[in-house]
Amino acid sequence: PTRALPGALLPGTAASPSRVEAPRGMGRNNVRVVVRARPTASYASDNFQFNEASDSIDMRLPKDDHGGVVNNQQESWHFKLDKVMANASQEQVFDSCASDVVRSVMDGYNGTIMAYGQTGAGKTHTMTGGHVGFADRGIVPRSISQIYTEAASRPENQITIRLSYVEIYNELMFDLLTDVGVAEQSGDLHVVEDPKGAIQVKGLSNPIAATEEEALHVFFQGDTNRHVAEHALNKGSTRSHCVFTIHVESRSRLESNEKV
Repeated sequence: PTRALPGALLPGTAASPSRVEAPRGMGRNNVRVVVRARPTASYASDNFQFNEASDSIDMRLPKDDHGGVVNNQQESWHFKLDKVMANASQEQVFDSCASDVVRSVMDGYNGTIMAYGQTGAGKTHTMTGGHVGFADRGIVPRSISQIYTEAASRPENQITIRLSYVEIYNELMFDLLTDVGVAEQSGDLHVVEDPKGAIQVKGLSNPIAATEEEALHVFFQGDTNRHVAEHALNKGSTRSHCVFTIHVESRSRLESNEKV
């Protein structure tokens, strides 16, 4: 089957779990849940405790004084996760959440990285990156870079890389990589199952990117087409969900009858 890395379901941070599917051991699929706490100088430390050493979070909510004499309201909660990251760098997040998934994709396994969190949590910053400098790159640009590095290290294989980028906004789907602007699209793209059993969006653009530079250009060009609006927490908040997919097709140059 085609090897694919759906790179961003909702472009990730702040108390936002990044869900990662990657094969471990004998190729079994696993789901890992990682919480990245948005860096902040001051937060409700009386209510939240991020324990990086034990990869857990403790939450405390004191009982309401107006609850009466008999008040069985729960006061504390303990959450155990695969990884807790507080004040982590972009590189640390990528190494912990995405690097293994990318390598697995190149070995023929599908992988998904999903960022989830409330508005203003920092999902776009985690997935796409900021504008400070090279070190501020997010998971998607770093994944693209690693994909092409891995491809270059496998000269025995003929590797073709295609990209797709779909936006889900107001329950409609828009192609972010087509020449037709989002405003001119009807948004009536449909999710279908192809003859091989793979799930895809019918009619979605799927251009080939021959180089890392070309792939990054395609990604950032599509990113500029997303719906953006200002709100109290973020002047440039992305107002939609999106799925960026890297499709990796690999064929052996030595065995002509090998399946893709």
